Amino acid sequence: MLRGILVPFPTPFDAGGEVDARALRANIERWNLTGVSGYVALGSTGERVHLDERERLGVVEAARGAVPHELAFVVGVGEQSTRATIADARRMAGAGADAVLVLTPHFYRGAMTADVLCEYFSAIADASPVPILLYNIPQNTGVALAPEVVARLSLHENIRGLKDSSGDMLALIETLRLVGPERDDFVVMTGHGGALYAALCAGARGAILAVGCAAPELCVAVSEAVEAGDYGRARALQARLAPLAAAVTTRYGIGGLKAALDLLGYAGGTAVRAPLRTPGEEARREIARLLEETVGDKERGTSDP
Repeated sequence: MLRGILVPFPTPFDAGGEVDARALRANIERWNLTGVSGYVALGSTGERVHLDERERLGVVEAARGAVPHELAFVVGVGEQSTRATIADARRMAGAGADAVLVLTPHFYRGAMTADVLCEYFSAIADASPVPILLYNIPQNTGVALAPEVVARLSLHENIRGLKDSSGDMLALIETLRLVGPERDDFVVMTGHGGALYAALCAGARGAILAVGCAAPELCVAVSEAVEAGDYGRARALQARLAPLAAAVTTRYGIGGLKAALDLLGYAGGTAVRAPLRTPGEEARREIARLLEETVGDKERGTSDP
């Protein structure tokens, strides 16, 4: 199930700032028609760190009811202690997760040696009722999973893959070399929309992309073109995707992604929880322009990519 494009959806909030479960289900029902391979709840895009335990369970329960069982449903977990992360993984497995995406602990980052990280992820994998995926996002955590660490952990029977959002292509290529790109029991996926084409050509099996929320069919088209060996088409599609990917991730962040979803007719719930900020009118105009240039009417189902 961990192939193709997975959507790490944002958590929509209503006018009162509460989780809008109805809007979330409506978004997923629409994404179900776009060719994506699955979903990730409560990742960095989902503002997991801004939700309390009750809200997190509510998001997972609402999403699980809308995600068809033939699509992957992954849930983000990760506290600062091994004990708490194991409890979180068990809780989300009980709520319907097919797998959990485990963030690196980072508060005591100076203590996060290779051996400590291997012990941490191995202990969680030993205790988790569902498979786990490693989550490498050093720009947020300050802790990078080195290729050698990923390769060691890939030998654990319940550690089934990696989401690498670092954008470090040299490290990704080395990870693929050490893990072995032909393995079926461990899947390397990129989490960086600007690197989708390069990562797939290097041997990544799929992607978990924030920009996939706004341009799911375009992301799927890049993936399918690479799989078919149509590299010229894949490069052209990637060139269209890259400016939008940068805008709704690094430049304007989750607020920018929610604004893009609103403009596309999804329930973006443009508010983000403080201290994150909602983009202003100038940013919204730029996002609207990029959407027109990138997807046109495609995400409304009226044109070919």
